[in-house]
Amino acid sequence: MRFRTVLVFIFVLSLCASAQRVALFIPTSIVYAATEEELKAQIDEHSKRINDLEAEISKIEVDLATTTKQKQTLQSTIKTIDLSRQKVSSNINLTQNKIQKTDLQITGLAENITETDKKIHRQREAVLLALASVSDLEDSGLAVSLFSGEDFSSFFASAASLSSLREALRAQVEKLSGLKTNLQVSKSSAETKRAELAALKRDLADQKSLLDQNRKEKDSLLTTTKNKEANYQKLLEEKRALKAQFESDLRDFENQLNLTVDAASIPKYGSGVLKWPVDKVVITQNFGNTAFSTQNPQIYSGKGHNGIDLGIPSGSKIKAARGGTVKGTGDTDLTCPNASYGKWVLVQHDNGLSTLYAHLSYIRVTTGTSVATGDLLGYSGNTGYSTGPHLHFTVYATQGVEIRSFSSQSCKGKKYTMPVADTKAYLNPLSYLP
Repeated sequence: MRFRTVLVFIFVLSLCASAQRVALFIPTSIVYAATEEELKAQIDEHSKRINDLEAEISKIEVDLATTTKQKQTLQSTIKTIDLSRQKVSSNINLTQNKIQKTDLQITGLAENITETDKKIHRQREAVLLALASVSDLEDSGLAVSLFSGEDFSSFFASAASLSSLREALRAQVEKLSGLKTNLQVSKSSAETKRAELAALKRDLADQKSLLDQNRKEKDSLLTTTKNKEANYQKLLEEKRALKAQFESDLRDFENQLNLTVDAASIPKYGSGVLKWPVDKVVITQNFGNTAFSTQNPQIYSGKGHNGIDLGIPSGSKIKAARGGTVKGTGDTDLTCPNASYGKWVLVQHDNGLSTLYAHLSYIRVTTGTSVATGDLLGYSGNTGYSTGPHLHFTVYATQGVEIRSFSSQSCKGKKYTMPVADTKAYLNPLSYLP
């Protein structure tokens, strides 16, 4: 027993003596060099592609903004659809590259976790063995005999003392603790990357759906107009007439609501309690019908514009202006195409306000969903009455808005189901945005 203990003690002391020159027990690299370099090169390649695609998308957005400012013709509308299609296709490529890059990062993290697990196991075994040896030495009194023995005096004159061994073991325990911390960090990073990957895959599925809708939109437009400008202008006139009738239907119904709105139930004007629902803010139409109404929170007489329009390319992300609950979603085009909000989402917030997001091309959320500020609700589009891709954003006093059904005079025998509000409940969005 003593002979075995002496051998282990000498082995541990020799490790302590070499600790000044090299790392104790195991090398410090986490991933094999060749694999690490290969992963880095692939990640860098995808990063470059991502930067290139983002630059390409930015250029398309500039072209889209220029096109939408031009006079509305069949040619300009088709060009807008084609540019939107290019943007969605580029977004698909961008998302695929982000997915591949994230996959590689997860691979690197997985190898990191595996190697760190192995390190922890080896270090734990070595520390336990060394501790057992120290215990044996102290219990047997061998340490005293070793340091005083004639045969070993020259060897132990240059070796570490028992206190040095304890210090080395303490350092190893600290190193083991550090490895555990690194392992926890790597696992946390991997979980974050997996969540990012899942979100990217959802985005990819959404974008593919948007691309399909974009194709159908162009095919439908060309079929309806037979690729003739005169037919397109006639179509626009029909849409304007449908919109006017819809607004009349809505106004008549809302005038009968008489919902109570307590001014004390809504936030103070200028409080900035909402965030912009889009990344790039371009207001193309303000609230109400006078300059005064755009500067005051509750000026709305049942006529004019009941929200603000934000010019944004089709397929852009639309986000919740504040946390809350999705009270409803819908598509008025199923009742009467081209007349109203198209695809819409209504969110009720915790501060007496509710917000409407309309003319969407794709809705991501469902009724009853809880959302946080900035969560994705859907993607911008051109549904309902819309002469170009944009977001219609309305703010209500929650007490005065409900989702109701009412008859359409434009499309006889059909009913709209959508948010309706007492005229007192419409608020100027600019009163609550940053």
